[in-house]
Amino acid sequence: MNVSIWDPFREMEALLNTYTMPARRKSTAEDNESVETGDWAPVVDILETDNEFVLKVELPGVEKDDVQVGIDNRILTIKGEKKGDDKDKKVHRNECRYGTFIRTFTLPQDVDVDKVEAACKNGVLSLTLTKMEQAKPKQIEVKVN
Repeated sequence: MNVSIWDPFREMEALLNTYTMPARRKSTAEDNESVETGDWAPVVDILETDNEFVLKVELPGVEKDDVQVGIDNRILTIKGEKKGDDKDKKVHRNECRYGTFIRTFTLPQDVDVDKVEAACKNGVLSLTLTKMEQAKPKQIEVKVN
C-alpha cells in the first residue's frame, strides 16, 4: 500500500496555471485587424543613446532557429517558441514558461529600418536600431558679441 501526502497547494497551483496561461489565439483589435498573442511574453529592456536604440530581450532556453524578427510598416515583431523537453517525465514543479511568444513595438520615426542588427548571446537577444543621421542631436555654439 502506497501512502501519499495530500498537498492542497499543489492542486491550487495547478488550477491557477490552467486559468492564467492563455492559449495561443488571435484576438480582434479595435480597428478590426487580427492581433496574435502567445503563451507567454519575454521581458524586454529598451535603452537609448545619441546614435541608437537597443532592445534586450530575455529568451533563455530558446534556440536561435526558433526566433523570428521582422519589421513591417514601422512595427518591429519578435516571435518564436520555447520548446519543453518534459514529454515522458513526471513533472513535480513547472515554473518555466514554454510555448509560443510574440512581442511587437512601434518604431520611432528617427529609426533607420534598413540598419537594424540582431545578435544573441547567453539567452539575450540584442537588437540595435540605428537612428537616422538627421535625427541625432546637434549642438549649436552660441557666440557672444
